[in-house]
Amino acid sequence: MYKMLSIFIGVRFSRARKRTGLLSFVSTISMLGVLLGVMILIIALSVMNGSISFLRNEALKSVPHLTATSPTMSAEWPRYAEAFLGNASVLAIAPYVQFEALLSIEGSTEFIQVRGIEPALEQGVAGHTGDRAREALSALDETPNGVLLDSRLASRMGIRPGDELTIAALDRLLRRSKSAPQAFKVLGYADFGAYGGGNIVLLNRGEALMLDGNAQTLLRASLDDVFSAERVKRELDASNQVLGIAGIEFETWREAQASLFGALAMEKFLTGLMLLTIVAVGAVNIVSTLVMAVAEKGPDIAILRTMGASRGTVMRLFMVQGGVSGLIGTTLGALLGVLLAFNLAKLSLLLEQAFGWLTGNSNVVFVSHLQTQVVWSEVALVCFAGLLISLLATLYPAYRASKIEPAEVLRYE
Repeated sequence: MYKMLSIFIGVRFSRARKRTGLLSFVSTISMLGVLLGVMILIIALSVMNGSISFLRNEALKSVPHLTATSPTMSAEWPRYAEAFLGNASVLAIAPYVQFEALLSIEGSTEFIQVRGIEPALEQGVAGHTGDRAREALSALDETPNGVLLDSRLASRMGIRPGDELTIAALDRLLRRSKSAPQAFKVLGYADFGAYGGGNIVLLNRGEALMLDGNAQTLLRASLDDVFSAERVKRELDASNQVLGIAGIEFETWREAQASLFGALAMEKFLTGLMLLTIVAVGAVNIVSTLVMAVAEKGPDIAILRTMGASRGTVMRLFMVQGGVSGLIGTTLGALLGVLLAFNLAKLSLLLEQAFGWLTGNSNVVFVSHLQTQVVWSEVALVCFAGLLISLLATLYPAYRASKIEPAEVLRYE
């Protein structure tokens, strides 16, 4: 009963017409502070989620979802591949070798990363998908001494399809081996993403092993869900023990790119923490509003106390009054934040056009190329944080109100 009374009176206090314009102004500012804080935080997290998703897709063009290594992998990889394909989450398996080498063409040289693949199997696990990529892999499978170059490497060195180049394994060069560099024909290009290093060259695995016979064969797996890599790793470890397969080590894409995604996660956390201070500023204004409200409504509080209201009832009604501002600000901020996050690219494009029209320069580019990704669990967390900060801000003024003595206030009324 008393709890419902606190809610009823608290809502009435928040809706009542203020006798002081200053109190009404500070109350509006506090609500707007919470609104802007929640809205900006949701937009910023959505932009960062979109950027992280883009960078993850770029990284997965060159980094396998899951990599397996073993001392006996070169000879027994078909048996391992068959065992791994028994896992429902594994879509495809392909072997590859990888080593450093030196590429030479028309007097120009470049240190490269050779990746020897089985083109027929690579099509199932390749991160660089598409009709053009499939055609290039098919050509690599059918053409002896053919190579596919990273598109950035080809652009940097001015290499075109049909050109001939030579490749020498760096390990043999360091050991001063007398074996001559091998000649290859450029068949086309491949996109290995922004984090592929810009120096990857694809060869047939057999030809790559002829360049460097000490290169270790690895298995790369393509998964139906990249976020299940850790789970699949544990499942494969367990199944290997059952099948009697020992000595295999796995590396997920997160482990391979731990520095990149660790830095992005830390940046996202710190950005969210800093933007949360905007909500805290709005909460400070809620404190100011309630302190002024307590001073203004002292006689009303005294009358409620003489009618039997407890200190807890008085404290709760002021928490409700301050919570209303936090609730309205958080709700409107969440709605506006989600709406703007979904339409940020369109709004930016309109802003570009308007700015270009005003300045006469049509080459103005803002952030229309950015992707946004709204994660509903993060929206819920931001709303919870906004409401929690708003409620915490009401504790001190509500405590002050509960300590008011009726006799002292009503003595001069």
